Amino acid sequence: MDFETVSVLVRLAWLVGASAFVIGLMRMNSPATARNGNLVSAGGMAIAIVATAVYLLARPAGLEGAPAGFNGLGWVIIVIGIVVGGGAGLYSARTVKMTAMPQLVSLFNAVGGGAAALIAIKDYLGLTAAPTPQVNVATVLDIVIGSVTFTGSLIASGKLQGLIPGKPIVIPAGRIVTAALAAVVVLGAVYLWAGNLSVPVMVLILAAALIFGVTMVLPIGGADMPVVISLLNSFTGTAVAMAGFVLNNDVLIIAGALVGASGAILTKLMADAMNRSVMNIMIGGFGGGEGVAGEAGAGGTVRSIGPDDAAIQLAYAQNVIVVPGYGLAVAQAQHAVRELAELLEERGVNVKYAIHPVAGRMPGHMNVLLAEANVPYPQLKEMEEINPEFERADVALVVGANDVTNPAARRPGSPVSGMPILDVDKAKSIVVIKRSMGRGYAGIDNELYTNEKTGMLFADAKEGLASLVAAVKAV
Repeated sequence: MDFETVSVLVRLAWLVGASAFVIGLMRMNSPATARNGNLVSAGGMAIAIVATAVYLLARPAGLEGAPAGFNGLGWVIIVIGIVVGGGAGLYSARTVKMTAMPQLVSLFNAVGGGAAALIAIKDYLGLTAAPTPQVNVATVLDIVIGSVTFTGSLIASGKLQGLIPGKPIVIPAGRIVTAALAAVVVLGAVYLWAGNLSVPVMVLILAAALIFGVTMVLPIGGADMPVVISLLNSFTGTAVAMAGFVLNNDVLIIAGALVGASGAILTKLMADAMNRSVMNIMIGGFGGGEGVAGEAGAGGTVRSIGPDDAAIQLAYAQNVIVVPGYGLAVAQAQHAVRELAELLEERGVNVKYAIHPVAGRMPGHMNVLLAEANVPYPQLKEMEEINPEFERADVALVVGANDVTNPAARRPGSPVSGMPILDVDKAKSIVVIKRSMGRGYAGIDNELYTNEKTGMLFADAKEGLASLVAAVKAV
């Protein structure tokens, strides 16, 4: 079979792989089909890798565009890269805790953006004459976007992991520095796009973009990290698409465009869920980090209750709405909350789960966590669907959620003013399981805790739910 025929078949295989990405992405719209969608996408990537390997094997020596010196050593490097990278990915996926999933996603964003930037850098260093405008534009954009994504994602992961303080870190004259870095990138890009071939200018752009990623994310507070993760994920996809243009690889272009577009849409939806613009989030410096001890709101008192009192309310209720939050994820209490719900359902109680769009630290965090515990998908209700039902709920059980339940969001002048919240305070009775009166990522007190209808069960989420399970069984 001649090389031209192989080349056509390889491109068809790339399109098949790209089609699998589209189908997989569509199936990820529902928790019921998301696992299958992930497998379909992984299959598409396997097809793309095999097709690329066939293309490299069949390509005649000395073909224009072929990398110099691609021989047995080149294949050894490829195999080592697949084994090491695939092994690291498999190990990370199997060992990571659900609470650390956002950090892992941020690291994956950094790896994707950095790899895309390295492709463009390598291609640029091999140029002996100014490239075509199409390749030139794609190469520079790949370097810029990939570099910003690399360092920005590392900072985001560090904030989520606690290696870097979650509060906004304000650099002296930070906005001026960031603006200057952006100006350097723009001016350097324009210079290269004008047809000039200059490695020093490319290195200057690279350095400015790497620093820009740091100065962009450091001033952003922990409360906005879910949106930042989504935005950086979009950047990763865009960088990969640019790498596709550099390499003239259809599957990279399509896959990158899918990730970039879906990430951008998700970023907009997340920002809307917080009733803020993406630009406001990127420059706002919102959120002081979790774990800060707070006090009761002005004029309010906190009512502490025991497991027996809470169990009686739950056991004799008709409608119960469970509101999971990051505290539930930290305690790995998803199985305990499912066990409690099943006990209540055996007593004829109607149980539903209220899922806020930014609950946890990552889009879909609560959905995945509860699905892992085999909570029935129909019981998971999004904010718009569940909010009207709180008025008819006999008990709202809040497990580790904080900012997304704070009624202060409805009052002007609060740092969370205007942010859509779950209407927990409209339930007839409220039980909150929480370790302490600590504040959430927004860094402010939650007025729900001083509501006269609220009873605070101070305990770790798993321990508190276990005590409720035992108390309900004894009722």
